[in-house]
Amino acid sequence: MNRLKSMAAALNAARKEIGPVRISGRVTHVSADSVRVSGLSRFACLGDLVTLEGARGARRGEVIVLDEDDVVIKPFERTGDIVIGCRAHRTGGLTIHPHESWRGRVINALGRPVDDRGPLVFGPDACLLDKTPPRAMDRNRVEQGVRTGVRVIDLFTPLCVGQRIGIFAGSGVGKSTLLGMLAGFGAFDTVVVCLVGERGREVREFIDETLGPALDRSVVVTATGDESAMMRKLAPKTAMSVAEYFRALGQSVLLIVDSATRFAHATREVAMAAGEPPVSRGYTPSVFSELAQLLERAGPGMKGEGAITAIFSVLVDGDDHNDPVADAMRGQLDGHLVLDRKIAEAGRYPPVDILRSTSRLSHRAWTPEQRELILRLRGLISEYEETKDLRMLGGYQAGGNAALDKACHLVPRLYEAMRQTAASSDRGDPFADLARSLSDGG
Repeated sequence: MNRLKSMAAALNAARKEIGPVRISGRVTHVSADSVRVSGLSRFACLGDLVTLEGARGARRGEVIVLDEDDVVIKPFERTGDIVIGCRAHRTGGLTIHPHESWRGRVINALGRPVDDRGPLVFGPDACLLDKTPPRAMDRNRVEQGVRTGVRVIDLFTPLCVGQRIGIFAGSGVGKSTLLGMLAGFGAFDTVVVCLVGERGREVREFIDETLGPALDRSVVVTATGDESAMMRKLAPKTAMSVAEYFRALGQSVLLIVDSATRFAHATREVAMAAGEPPVSRGYTPSVFSELAQLLERAGPGMKGEGAITAIFSVLVDGDDHNDPVADAMRGQLDGHLVLDRKIAEAGRYPPVDILRSTSRLSHRAWTPEQRELILRLRGLISEYEETKDLRMLGGYQAGGNAALDKACHLVPRLYEAMRQTAASSDRGDPFADLARSLSDGG
């Protein structure tokens, strides 16, 4: 027994003297978007981090392909200083350590600060960026409505705590302004904003002008358009992990991802570098599975936890709402808001197309009386829009159709009541305000 104890003591002393053992390999091939490393095939898993020792310092990347003899690494940064023979070390899975003090901070996709406000405080628990969502039967139900301060949303497409909704819009229609209005209202304990593929100027403007004072209770995760596809792919996952951390604390969290389309573009780029073939307008199959996994992580937590109310913006190229990403997102979300370019050009903001927008959980936010009112108003809007061309050509005279007469009287005033600027959040009762607006002037 004494001999075994002495051997164990000697072994422990040797371990301390030697230190931790690193598993290493060598770079054998470098391309514009990936690096091939030999010597790690037996030890690495898909998604593992690998550190590449370049001439100008260490570069990190993720394992995207495993072969019998080598692995393919997709770097997070440019690989201009990586040469054949560079040493590569496996460093395990990618994790972050969120902390409550992260509110008010701007971080990158790797959980590192980019706001020049000093180092972050790291929490004691590591959070995986590819965390498994809660089981369906373990999650709380979505039942409680929540105000957003945006009249057209609170009236026609109301949200619930834990709902996932998409904002579908082309470029330059007012999407970012609407997202800023939603983030700044104050109905949530914590706001997590993910900006993917934006221009650097737009990131600063969104933080300083659009988000403004709401930054104090927000965490901003950013990966600009000039960063690598890996960083743009990781950013929404990092934001989701941060939101999950605050949800586990019992908080009501608003997660805004702008945009899911650029996340899909980055995922496609990584997948094609791994040799995956495109199947739908250039998108690979893994794009849609990655989108589904990301969306499913949002929503209500388990018993004792809070909820993540998620808003994903979706860029519709050329205003084509049948784009594969837009089509997949519509089928997985709990509702969608459509921003129309013609409404924006008419100067009516937010430019929400009421007839094409829907919330699948609106019945849990409305009372029966409110639901009946909104259905009637939708009917009037439909009547008004369908006869627009006829009325412009002078083919309709007042008095010929009572329902159309009523629509022509009320709908323009309804549209005017829905106008709202980014600086004016509606904190009153939207239905009472609507009743006053429609009754003014008889």
